[in-house]
Amino acid sequence: MKKINVGLIGFGNVGSGVIKILHDKRNLLSEKVGVEINIKKVCDKDFSAKRNVSLDKSLITKDAKDIIHDPQIDIIIELIGGVHPAKEHITEALKKGKNIVTANKALLAQHGRELFTLARDRGKSIYFEASVGAGIPIIKSLREGLVANHFYNIFGIVNGTSNFILSKMANDQCTFDQALRQAKENGFAEKDHTLDIAGIDSAHKLILLTYLCFGRLVNINDIFIEGIAEISLADVTYAKELGFQIKLLAIAKKEKDELEVRVHPTLIPQGHLLSSVTGINNAIYVSSDLAGNLLFYGPGAGQLSAASAVVSDLVDLTQGIKAGLFRPTLNIVPDKTIKKLRKIDDIESRYYIRFMAEDKPGVLAKISGVLAKFGISIASVTQKERTRAQVVPIVMIIHEAREKNLREALGIIDRLSVIKHKSVAIRMEEV
Repeated sequence: MKKINVGLIGFGNVGSGVIKILHDKRNLLSEKVGVEINIKKVCDKDFSAKRNVSLDKSLITKDAKDIIHDPQIDIIIELIGGVHPAKEHITEALKKGKNIVTANKALLAQHGRELFTLARDRGKSIYFEASVGAGIPIIKSLREGLVANHFYNIFGIVNGTSNFILSKMANDQCTFDQALRQAKENGFAEKDHTLDIAGIDSAHKLILLTYLCFGRLVNINDIFIEGIAEISLADVTYAKELGFQIKLLAIAKKEKDELEVRVHPTLIPQGHLLSSVTGINNAIYVSSDLAGNLLFYGPGAGQLSAASAVVSDLVDLTQGIKAGLFRPTLNIVPDKTIKKLRKIDDIESRYYIRFMAEDKPGVLAKISGVLAKFGISIASVTQKERTRAQVVPIVMIIHEAREKNLREALGIIDRLSVIKHKSVAIRMEEV
């Protein structure tokens, strides 16, 4: 049986999960794939932390070059995360003739074009299934299972931390801060949760999904990104009363010859499958011409879930090596009908809006008058109970409006003397 040697750079939570799977499933994998996958070296800067798997001391190194320059190693798994030194390690490894498996969505989102090009030029591959949705096989499905399809839309709940917080707020009536604290206590949120809460992590994943579906490797600066930190318990509650759930969605939507790419909190109908995705679970809803509407669902985090995706990539690469074939990671064909990216100012959407206004006659007339000047029509309006400060929440659902017009209207409304707090506007999607 052919033996394929693997080097692992990054022996953290997911890395130790990969070693555990390769150890526990060794015989099963050998029978299924017809090769022996052999871990030859494992690199980490600190081996003192307790893991759920042990390593032979002969495998351990603290210098990534021991793996990168080893001529017997065929595949390198990079699981250290971040951009540097991961980029330098992968670049050097590709130049040394190694195939790569990584879960590093931030690196590929920022430097994917350069790294994919280098891999192709060197006749090597970069596989990255674990970079989006952990164990959900979304990358392989888009790359292979749906290869003949043209895509229309992607709607993704792709950050488990944010989804846990919003689910906790909706189901347990707790505040954002209380839900975030619970996420940290459960180990679902990092000490620095900024990338998750601000939507950056979702944007990195959306870049990869957009590349696979539409052949456009967009820059993160091309994506409108809005996080969930400003979502209040009141908005979650009012949305639920109206028949909606608030989710942080990563959206890529083709409209005629334009592509919208954005990440923001979104109201979706409670009857839609995405609305029932709770906790740390992820879901990616894809619309295509041949396969129709598809939903990919599962845990978006977890040691063995992510490690399962890494092992899947590893097995795919072994088959190409075994056969002596170069299997390019991505045969990306750009959608030539897409001429430009649509800016956020130009999108059109329905909106949920909450105003905090004085409880006095004529307030609603002033608000609706401003909206009318910008061609914005109201679908429904509800006045909630008065607060102790004599300020009343006014909740509106408006018909489809252009983003720029709505923002200009809200800017004027927020300056009215009867409005006591900045208005809240959340986009809506029928999905």
